[in-house]
Amino acid sequence: MAHKIGMGSLLFCPDCGTLLSLPGDEETIKCEQCGHLEPVSSYENFEVTTRSHPDAFPSALRQKRTTQTKAHASVDIGTKSQEACPKCGHPESFYFEKQTRGADEGSTIFYTCANSKCKHGWKVNN
Repeated sequence: MAHKIGMGSLLFCPDCGTLLSLPGDEETIKCEQCGHLEPVSSYENFEVTTRSHPDAFPSALRQKRTTQTKAHASVDIGTKSQEACPKCGHPESFYFEKQTRGADEGSTIFYTCANSKCKHGWKVNN
């Protein structure tokens, strides 16, 4: 006797593996590929078990549960410049440049006051 193959609520031909149409009022299901006739009665007590891998359906809650950590490779505070701090007036600051907007727009320059007591930060869009 051929082994019945089911996946989810789908039924497959035991001879060639083709997907079978779900039974209606007929007494047999005919495989459209190989012509095999499968009696509907053999599927009357057919139990379907479906399992999904936990990662098969991403969950917004599961994604929020994870923690992301960013490690800084170095303590590079930028390049020293003669840009005065707008908060304390110190004549020097450190800066680094980053592309934060569209490629057709200028970069953004991030400044940090060189005064160890101030450390005020600001940015300028180029």
